[in-house]
Amino acid sequence: LAGMDCNPYLGIAASLACGYLGLIQQKDPLPEFKGDAYVGEGDIPQVLGQALDLFEEATELHEALGPEFARVYSIVKRAEYEEFLQVISPWEREHLLMNV
Repeated sequence: LAGMDCNPYLGIAASLACGYLGLIQQKDPLPEFKGDAYVGEGDIPQVLGQALDLFEEATELHEALGPEFARVYSIVKRAEYEEFLQVISPWEREHLLMNV
């Protein structure tokens, strides 16, 4: 499941790779999901860090996408996420910093 900021070509490649892996491993698709994914129970990562943890464990996907690509992608996205965590949001600035 790609985030809304995903490169469309990468999203398509990852989707095709996952379909290929499902065929090779003879996995049946999960039942159709209906409802609001934000309130539904499930194992969809809520933050980029969680998604990266899962991606780093997906060694079969790394082989399908290319191990070097997967390694570099993981490093770049982890660095972006760590930098994001250092930013103070406008909400934090207004509600936390200014009200201390």
